[in-house]
Amino acid sequence: MKAFLYTFLLLFIGSQAFSQNTDQAFPENYLGSYKGTLLIDSPSGQQKIAMEFQLKKTDTIDRFKYVLVYNNTPRNYSLVVKDRAKGIYEVDENNGIILPAKVLNNTLYSFFEVQGNFLSTRMEFFKDSMLFEILFSPTKNKTITGGSSNEIPEVFGFPISVVQKAILIKQ
Repeated sequence: MKAFLYTFLLLFIGSQAFSQNTDQAFPENYLGSYKGTLLIDSPSGQQKIAMEFQLKKTDTIDRFKYVLVYNNTPRNYSLVVKDRAKGIYEVDENNGIILPAKVLNNTLYSFFEVQGNFLSTRMEFFKDSMLFEILFSPTKNKTITGGSSNEIPEVFGFPISVVQKAILIKQ
């Protein structure tokens, strides 16, 4: 009986933890400024630069100030909530470029192609910090494997040539 009660309590607590939709607090619970060092790993070597990310309220509902700062040079964008329940967002570069984004478990994802390059971005938010990551692959470097039969599809690979990664601390 004791084992049954213990198992029931574990299952109940676990189901409560998983049933909570943490995305409902995004982005409101993560507003602020985050600072750190961005590590850039590319074919020409590694470099480190000062980085800051700002996420702030605006006067417009479901539109947030989204600023990336590299070496004290800001890039002023907006984060727009399109469908909070489905995790659908947009990053508006405020110049006619709008990138689709997805939020799941307080992580903002975006994937896009520009000038013959694929970029994947990931921003994972924690209580007092965030993880920022960009992966970069030129489309011209694509590899092709498989496709040897109807059962084995042709698969295109895109080798990652640049990784940008930072752990930013909330100020």
